[in-house]
Amino acid sequence: ENGPRLLVVAEQAKIFSHRGGNVTLPCKFYHEHTSTAGSGTHKIRVKWTKLTYDYLKEVDVFVAMGHHRKSYGSYQGRVSLRESSENDASLVITNIMLEDYGRYKCEVIEGLEDDTAVVTLNLEGVVFPYSPRLGRYNLNFHEAQRACAEQDSVMASFDQLYDAWRSGLDWCNAGWLSDGSVQYPITKPREPCGGRNTVPGVRNYGFWDKDKSRYDVFCFTSNFNGRFYYLIHPTKLTYDEAVQACLKDGSQIAKVGQIFAAWKLLGYDRCDAGWLADGSVRYPISRPRKRCSPSEAAVRFVGFPDKKHKLYGVYCFRAYN
Repeated sequence: ENGPRLLVVAEQAKIFSHRGGNVTLPCKFYHEHTSTAGSGTHKIRVKWTKLTYDYLKEVDVFVAMGHHRKSYGSYQGRVSLRESSENDASLVITNIMLEDYGRYKCEVIEGLEDDTAVVTLNLEGVVFPYSPRLGRYNLNFHEAQRACAEQDSVMASFDQLYDAWRSGLDWCNAGWLSDGSVQYPITKPREPCGGRNTVPGVRNYGFWDKDKSRYDVFCFTSNFNGRFYYLIHPTKLTYDEAVQACLKDGSQIAKVGQIFAAWKLLGYDRCDAGWLADGSVRYPISRPRKRCSPSEAAVRFVGFPDKKHKLYGVYCFRAYN
């Protein structure tokens, strides 16, 4: 009881990175009133977990004790301890995935003593609203998860939606978030969206039945390892012709998340409407101008045209090896 007390410290509470990058989540441990890392009487055990929205659950990421190391799930082969000094328990994550976003707990255990620190991993990226061909309010929570995944993205968190709202995102349709809540961001209050006399903000519908309730979804995506481009083609194309044209060019038809990432993160600007993988037609405008989204920079949504008879260009994506 009179021995030095174990302290665990994170030098930074938030770390920023991007998909495909590498990052170090800082964590060091000390004994109060001493400069030593451990007492030497017990082996040090370091455990990293990812915190979920249900605070009773944690996802195992990495455990180290002595020479033994173990990583879990999608983190296998991508995580290790930095160990730049004997008291360094910092976690290195390589080839960051969209799903890695969130809060991580560093726990150090020595005998009967233990302490923890929490670090948040934020990803640079873009939030976008999504609804399927069926129209608005047609996705339950699980279908919304799959819809985002199919468009090269994940469901957005509340923090990501809040940051997007602060950056100007205004959308009147309510959508699922990753914590199971349903919300929507309003920067320009108006009658159909809570009333014109309300204050701007992220409107919260609360938590709904994940199986029975149906809304749109807010997705989040980050940069990509590849090339997004509008395919120069001598003629306009049906949807099936667009898919084949991208394949013939050594690419695949682009996904909705990829056009949003190219627009927001790379400043991609093109006034030509083109097919995307979900059957929608859109075009990205970074420089508003007459006949091309004159009032705002945005990914313009044309709709879900008839795949067999309507003719448009196509946006393709070629992944880098």
